[in-house]
Amino acid sequence: MRSDQQLDVSGFICPLPVLKTKAALSRMAVGEVLKVIVTHPDSRKEFPVLCRLPEFELLSSAEEDGHFLYWIKKVSGHKV
Repeated sequence: MRSDQQLDVSGFICPLPVLKTKAALSRMAVGEVLKVIVTHPDSRKEFPVLCRLPEFELLSSAEEDGHFLYWIKKVSGHKV
């Protein structure tokens, strides 16, 4: 899947991957996609919750060689 930027937060435990992802997305333009690479298994629960916020959309997720991959699109620049 296409991404505009990539963020590798391998080795960090939650909630740091979510916090770093949210910060990276806040610096991106609306419509851009961020690919996030995570090793902490709790991310399977936490990233879908992050993407319930109106400014983000979880496009896809996958698990590959002990890594969890997420493609998140920034759909709005306005926080609610």
